[in-house]
Amino acid sequence: MLYHLIHQFVAQFKYITFRSALGAMFAFILCLILFPPFIAFLKKRNISERTEKKDSELLVKIHRNKSSTPTMGGLVIILTLLLTALLWSRLDNIFVIYAILLTLGLGALGFADDYLKLTTSNQHGLTKSFKFLSQTALGLGVGFGLWFYFKNNLPEGIQLYIPLFKTSVNLGILYPFFVALVIVGSSNSVNLTDGLDGLAIGCLVMAALGYTVIIYISGRVDYTEYLRIPYIPGAGELTIFSAALVGAGLAFLWFNAYPAQVFMGDTGALPLGGALGFIAVCAKQELLLFIVGAIFVVEALSVILQVISFRVWGKRIFRIAPIHHHFQFAGLAEPKITVRFWITAAILIILSFAALKIELF
Repeated sequence: MLYHLIHQFVAQFKYITFRSALGAMFAFILCLILFPPFIAFLKKRNISERTEKKDSELLVKIHRNKSSTPTMGGLVIILTLLLTALLWSRLDNIFVIYAILLTLGLGALGFADDYLKLTTSNQHGLTKSFKFLSQTALGLGVGFGLWFYFKNNLPEGIQLYIPLFKTSVNLGILYPFFVALVIVGSSNSVNLTDGLDGLAIGCLVMAALGYTVIIYISGRVDYTEYLRIPYIPGAGELTIFSAALVGAGLAFLWFNAYPAQVFMGDTGALPLGGALGFIAVCAKQELLLFIVGAIFVVEALSVILQVISFRVWGKRIFRIAPIHHHFQFAGLAEPKITVRFWITAAILIILSFAALKIELF
């Protein structure tokens, strides 16, 4: 919006890096301003985390001091992220439009889930099947939209790029389903990671910071030619969106760091995870998520393996899943677990940057 209004008068405004920096600072400052009154509002309305819904009695005991902590803080993050995108991005860019629509859709789904948990006797909110089908529908909607756009404007866009080998595989009509898989997987993985103060948002900020650099590179033909990675015209505009996610995430971490003053709930975890997956899709670096977001991948795998092991062999691999709770049961303090996960996430970002240039064969 602001781009179309003032770029003729401010020369720097045409630069993505300039608008990204302004967008990140805008999101950070706006969240810092909005969260204190919003937290006060949540406390007044008694909109707090329900720890009794946890399956483990020991986990309920460990987290008993969190029962009065307000939740649904993701609402402020999402509203700030969307406002930043509307103000600082070019709204004639298809990638920005889909990012906004996807974030709105997943945010509404997460809000409905949290609302049911907090206002009804249904402690589990929306059914797992309904959430999964809704996420899949949103992912497919975005996937088919991108498929149609790439098919008509950039045929190589529907190919799956394989890092390290510098090669691609044409997905054809399977492309929309692959996009949905990435978005749904990323959304749920971040949601599963959201179990300790500052854990999910800290790791998400690291991953978003990594993809802020990657999506910017993907929209620069000179950089992509040097690195021999896919060039996606227009994708660089998502740098503002990704930078805003970093800014808003850091501001939320200010209040979510141990001991947390507010939780983001599914209202924040589902859309933020989905947004990360969408940025990876637009950068044509979906498989790099296994490095950039390895923390989220491991968290999701720990749940999957735990379920399979218990149903097939009747034994648990971990004391409890997701894996961050396993470390809690092992006696590690919550802040130590969180900080160590942050350190790991930072190292993974460095490795992902290296992977952009490395060619094995």
